[in-house]
Amino acid sequence: MSKERLLILDGHSLMYRAFYALPALTNSDGIYTNAVYGFTTMLLKMKEEFEPDYIVTTFDRKAPTFRHEEYKDYKAGRKRMPDELQGQFAIVRELLEKMAIDIFELDGFEADDLIGTLSVFAEEQGLEVFIITGDRDALQLATDNVKVVINKKGMSEKEIYDRNRIIEEFGVTPTEFIDVKGLMGDASDNIPGVPGIGEKTAYKLIKEYKSIENLLMNIDKVSGKKLVENLNTYSEQAIFSKKLATIITCVPMEMDLSSIKSKENYDVRAVKDLFYKLQFKSLIDRISVDDDSVEEIFSADYEVIDNLQKLSELTFEIKDTIYIIFDIGDTNVFSKMCLNNIYINYKEKNYLIKLDDLFKEDEEKTISYLKTILESNDIKKVSHAVKNAYTALNKKKIKLHGIQFDTELAAYLLDSAKKEYSLETLMDTNLRISIKGEGHAKEINKVALLKKLYEILEPKIKEYEMEELLYKVEQPLTEAISYMEAEGFTVDKTNLEELGVKFAADIAKLESTIFVLAGEEFNIKSPKQLGKILFEKLDLPVIKKTKTGYSTNAEVLDALVDKHPIIAEVTKYRQVTKIFSTYIEGLKPVIDTDSRIHSNFMQTVTTTGRLSSTEPNLQNIPIRHEMGRAIRKAFIPHNDKCVILSADYSQIELRVLAHIAADENLIQAFIDHSDIHTKTASEVFNVPMDEVTKVMRSNAKAVNFGIVYGIGEFSLANDLNISRKEAKTYIETYFERYPSVKKYMKDIVIAAEENNSVTTIMNRRRFIPEINSANKMVKAAGIRLAMNTPIQGSAADIIKLAMVNVFDKLKEEGLKSTLILQVHDELILNVYRDELKQVELLVKDQMENVVKLLVPLEVEISIGETWYEAK
Repeated sequence: MSKERLLILDGHSLMYRAFYALPALTNSDGIYTNAVYGFTTMLLKMKEEFEPDYIVTTFDRKAPTFRHEEYKDYKAGRKRMPDELQGQFAIVRELLEKMAIDIFELDGFEADDLIGTLSVFAEEQGLEVFIITGDRDALQLATDNVKVVINKKGMSEKEIYDRNRIIEEFGVTPTEFIDVKGLMGDASDNIPGVPGIGEKTAYKLIKEYKSIENLLMNIDKVSGKKLVENLNTYSEQAIFSKKLATIITCVPMEMDLSSIKSKENYDVRAVKDLFYKLQFKSLIDRISVDDDSVEEIFSADYEVIDNLQKLSELTFEIKDTIYIIFDIGDTNVFSKMCLNNIYINYKEKNYLIKLDDLFKEDEEKTISYLKTILESNDIKKVSHAVKNAYTALNKKKIKLHGIQFDTELAAYLLDSAKKEYSLETLMDTNLRISIKGEGHAKEINKVALLKKLYEILEPKIKEYEMEELLYKVEQPLTEAISYMEAEGFTVDKTNLEELGVKFAADIAKLESTIFVLAGEEFNIKSPKQLGKILFEKLDLPVIKKTKTGYSTNAEVLDALVDKHPIIAEVTKYRQVTKIFSTYIEGLKPVIDTDSRIHSNFMQTVTTTGRLSSTEPNLQNIPIRHEMGRAIRKAFIPHNDKCVILSADYSQIELRVLAHIAADENLIQAFIDHSDIHTKTASEVFNVPMDEVTKVMRSNAKAVNFGIVYGIGEFSLANDLNISRKEAKTYIETYFERYPSVKKYMKDIVIAAEENNSVTTIMNRRRFIPEINSANKMVKAAGIRLAMNTPIQGSAADIIKLAMVNVFDKLKEEGLKSTLILQVHDELILNVYRDELKQVELLVKDQMENVVKLLVPLEVEISIGETWYEAK
């Protein structure tokens, strides 16, 4: 019969390890959770692996221990626990209580002493013990039945030590391990040890003499004058250090196995509720029992609408709000995108509209009935992720109207940092209901619960004052971008092929040049082979190494650019091959049957609020180099009756900065229509504007945009290749000229620290847990986000609202010209030549008057026969 098992968790050690192993995590209330998440992950992993019969956790208390009383400097110098970690101990205690895991702690003793006492007691009771810790001090407790599990490398690896493993690995017994520490000391606990004796010497001495006491009795046999002198001088300190390092195993506390709650004796639902609150979605399913009653299982009845008679009856029955989900097929390929089924919940009844059956009976009548419901503004629709529904329905000449609430967009606005916003995930985290079933049954369950989800999300949108952002910007934008995707951007395949031939020739030429400079042929794309050429054959200075060899990343190549002509050629080769593979070879497969590329625009991806383009990403075509800009030559109007129009906001982020900071000097510069970079250069370098040189203007531009992104003197110095002192002077002078910008930067950081978030001019909110991190690098990143997010996010708000207004105005005036692309601060339109003047005025008016700022918004319009010409 196997022994029962006790799992002892070293609470403080595991919480510290989890806190520093994981990035700063918070839930939507801004509560830090990374240490709790890591601790819980380890706990569940250990439960699964060791299947303990009993689990306890030990914690240190704030009260001084007997060691502090005997040695006032014990653990002196330790850093104060970070506030972000301190607040998580109450949460982990709540979790342990709900999981019925007993907590042992006692004034006057450390957690190690409780662990030692518990392990001895449990072993005497015939139990096998596993001590889970990150502290090697616990190795002294190992026996044949007491095993110490040391977490390593964050939380991903562990080592299990029993008595024999310690002897094999260290050459000393667990008890002798205490003597080793007594000799070498411990800086983390401020245990002094013997000066001059390090780990290697300590192990050597104890292996030979077995204990400090025996070593001191045989000191005449020890070689090394200085070592003997130190041992004699600090003999009492060595004995005292050993005492400090010894874990007590007889702490006076009551222990009874029957009082340690069994692993089965806890409220699973309460634990899951806490996980939902903490938003530990990945851990919820790991808390399971056989009884399904611990979580709500939902399964709804529904009626199938598969003939015109039933559809007609439903059409005349529906008069007001419905909850609706659209089943769209082949969403990644525009020409294949189609509407498969529609699921509706109306007045507590659920319906599956099977379109295949209905279209087979009579497609024209089916569409007519659907129009009655879907095109009515009086019938309000609550739905989820409706963008593709607009597109699929439009293919059937059905215009979707009356969208009241899109739960995907609402969830995104409430927390833009989530990885995804699927309906199943939102119901799981908000309703705490597990959606069961497959196929139609599962979708029916979702639509049946959509009302409940709406009733949770809609009040939150009001609470955070995001009504305008949702109802005036994001939801109307969904329709605009669905039509923009449907329009697509026409591609000249012949031009693309010709560019491909030219790029292939350039790549071949670059390869030949690189091989000549290297003196041999090799795989330029292989970092390993390139590293050998650069750092072994050409003997260039090694900048950085990786686990597998030499680093040859862009940063390394930049540092070596003046060391050898091969560096510039390799950099250019990488640029050309990337453009060739991504934007020539990569674009060919995504040109649809209509010779257009229908990019997919996502509203719920970026934390800043910007749109994201995928499949393919047309927003990231490189434009810094001519070879990248040349790709735009392949993008042309739909036909010879049209041209490409580009409408680009001029310096929108700087204008937003002027507005948010309310800086009089910056505002006046924009009101006067000054060249803002020349104006800044004049201010920073204290010269008249007509004496500003190109270099001054370029440096001022770097400062202007750097300030927006919270740049520091070190980064600015690197960017401009100047000294840090000079960069510091630039920044200080800038803030002297624009004092309200400096005040804004200071105030927004303070606000972010207080709220764990910042907002834009239209109340778009972004959580920034990094702002309160104890880690200086993480906090610095949080500060930069706090400074930049309101600016970049406000610019995103403005361009989105402008898209909505331009889209609506084009429809209102019955124009054929259409939006076809958005690239950050720029709108691209396919414009019919006979509408050009009208559209030009319309777009400029709508974009420049979209919001009222303290500075004017200015839009630059350009026109061309290709996207390249238009820019």
